[in-house]
Amino acid sequence: MDPALNPFKPGSGLRPPALEGRDAEREQFDLLVARSKHRNYDRGIMLSGLRGVGKTALLNTLAEHAENQGWLTIGLEARPNEAGVSAVRAKLGNELVAGLRRFSRRHKLQKALDGLVELARGFTLGVGVGPAKVEFKLGQQAATGDLDLDLEELVEAISEVMKKRATAFGLFIDEMQDLDPDLLSALLAVQHRAAQREWPFFVIGAGLPSLPSVLADTRSYAERQFAYSTIGPLTNRDAADAIRIPVEQSGGALTPEALDILVEASGGYPYFLQEFGKAVWAVAPEAPFTEDDALFAVEEGRRALDGGFFPSRWNRATERERRYLRAIAATGETTPRSGTVAAAMGQTTTAVSDVRDSAIKKGLIWSPEHGRIGFTVPGMDDFIRRQPTE
Repeated sequence: MDPALNPFKPGSGLRPPALEGRDAEREQFDLLVARSKHRNYDRGIMLSGLRGVGKTALLNTLAEHAENQGWLTIGLEARPNEAGVSAVRAKLGNELVAGLRRFSRRHKLQKALDGLVELARGFTLGVGVGPAKVEFKLGQQAATGDLDLDLEELVEAISEVMKKRATAFGLFIDEMQDLDPDLLSALLAVQHRAAQREWPFFVIGAGLPSLPSVLADTRSYAERQFAYSTIGPLTNRDAADAIRIPVEQSGGALTPEALDILVEASGGYPYFLQEFGKAVWAVAPEAPFTEDDALFAVEEGRRALDGGFFPSRWNRATERERRYLRAIAATGETTPRSGTVAAAMGQTTTAVSDVRDSAIKKGLIWSPEHGRIGFTVPGMDDFIRRQPTE
């Protein structure tokens, strides 16, 4: 098949050619946007799930829809390390300025929003060690230097403009569980105040399954502050459509047997569907794609995953963390008990608690409930079992 016509494009956050199985989340956000036009403001939205389920692609789709509906939209991706803290804070300020300028040009409001642009330019987050500091100036006015209060003042000023235009300000944050505690706490506080005062400001976030508990631990009211959606693998029907529709729209076709093989191998995970879809288009000499084409494509797709998707996580682990990850994989369970994993290493749970915590902080594993752990990446256990023992 012509490689130039291959519709599949596996990658982080890339929108799939057919975004299947996410109608409920998209309709929920559509309603949020529609209600904001009537100045009837609802809660923000949090999307959580394992890696590879399409959270980033869905978040980007929601942000694009919001901007097309006249929202001021700002996008951020959190990072877990100290350097990431500095980068995210700097990006927040830069994106605020860029977003306001983009909004003003689009709606021909340059003069009306000049004050807000200058306000955003003066908003800078300290990036040193210790509590965040803020310098916040407009003309001769300066704020308190308190992150919570100054961020609130900025959001209030922007919200006043958005409310007059019957639109809203949306802050879309990916990998939200990795935001530094000061900034996360400030954002939750401002979102809480926005709901109380009916400001059209919404935080829309996406992250690992641990995200809801991270938010609740940061601010106790966070559990009531958002509409939470767990993003999981697609149903067999939606997974089949995610492959079949792009193939047919690009001039190809699949036999039912070939489609079943690709869907089963993917486990319903959108990222895997993209890899297998790309592979079957590449290996099939002609349409319709056959069972043999699909089997070959699964082999090629798994090689691609083993070459990039899985190693990008495995290579971040220390030698001790790898031993812990191997012990999890060796149990053969999806979410084994921490004690079972420790026993497989010949250790007590307490003795390996530090390596467990470090692996959680790196986003390699998560705790679905007290005393249990699991991989944040589907199929990671199989990948680890395929690796030679060190």
